[in-house]
Amino acid sequence: MQFKKFDFNASRRRLASALTIEDLRKIAKRRTPQAAFDYTEGAAEDELSLARARQAFKDVEFHPAILRDVSEVDTSCEVFGGPSALPFGIAPTGFTRLMQTEGEIAGAGAAGAAGIPFSLSTLGTTSIEDVQAANPNGRNFFQLYVMKDRQISYDLTERAAAAGFDTLLFTVDTPVAGARLRDKRNGFSIPPALTVKTIANAVPRPWWWYDFLTTPPLEFASLSSTGGTVGELLDKAMDPSINFEDLKTIRELFPGKLVVKGVQTVQDAKKLAGLGVDGIVLSNHGGRQLDRAPVPFYLLPEVVREVGNDLEITLDTGIMNGADIVSSIALGAKFTFVGRAYLYGLMAGGRPGVDRMIQILTDQIVRTMKLLEVSTLEELEPSHVTQLTRLVPRSTGR
Repeated sequence: MQFKKFDFNASRRRLASALTIEDLRKIAKRRTPQAAFDYTEGAAEDELSLARARQAFKDVEFHPAILRDVSEVDTSCEVFGGPSALPFGIAPTGFTRLMQTEGEIAGAGAAGAAGIPFSLSTLGTTSIEDVQAANPNGRNFFQLYVMKDRQISYDLTERAAAAGFDTLLFTVDTPVAGARLRDKRNGFSIPPALTVKTIANAVPRPWWWYDFLTTPPLEFASLSSTGGTVGELLDKAMDPSINFEDLKTIRELFPGKLVVKGVQTVQDAKKLAGLGVDGIVLSNHGGRQLDRAPVPFYLLPEVVREVGNDLEITLDTGIMNGADIVSSIALGAKFTFVGRAYLYGLMAGGRPGVDRMIQILTDQIVRTMKLLEVSTLEELEPSHVTQLTRLVPRSTGR
């Protein structure tokens, strides 16, 4: 017997003890004020869409092969015209520096080090140019909202192209803000509004409070409008008149890959296949917009059958384990995006926490592939996965 060497660095000890994304979530909850944590954790209304999306991944049965050589496993892939070392990237998230002050710089740096794409939100708290500087040799995507003032969206598109962002995620599921009730109950706003409740909640978390007070003021890096609750800010910025002409205009402005994010029906996926877009993200915005929206993972097989030869199909919402990513690739997704998992890592430990998140998912992907006895992502097939069903529709309007 021998004693385990003690690490005197408390942050490293915490992160090393995290073996799952759920472990990172628990650390994040302890270290982050409630309003900021709930912004990440919460979804719209009764939060049914998020719960169903996560449950869908749990309701998977794997079918492993036997007697295959899996001493070496290749997790690399190509998506939207470029490489990725892993079949997932970091999804666009808004207000990120409120979760932890390193914000998008930590995410972009970790993504670059891991060889995976990083996505910057229109509502990000780090500028397009600063993200490019943090990840100069990696792949950066920009997520675009269409604003009431269209020129803002056009200018952002041109800035992203000028900075070398190779993919634009044109988001179509946010004509207005969803009813994010946790944020309303917490009085969550940008910039944060101090109340007795928020101060009392922050007192046991002096590290967060110190960082918040000693770093640059929290604001949108790409927008000039701040002030108000999240829903109010979204409603001021977003435009319910967004339409296919807007998609056409952005296609003309952006020279890289154009991907439509927020597709939720087979019919819309088929329509987009003929409109010059390069790919789609099956997404219900992490359950943060329309509650009771379709589960992207359930949509995946049918969308792949209908348009898989015409579009690169990717997926987000509900991913909490590398096995969820493997399941998605087996059913035909080219790639996946993680949002909350990334923010849990960020809140748990800044840049090292994001690195730990990526490592946890990587280990789970590799282990799942080896236990399925496949050595490359291309070997994953629908026959490896059965989607077990809890919710069976009486009828469908799709």
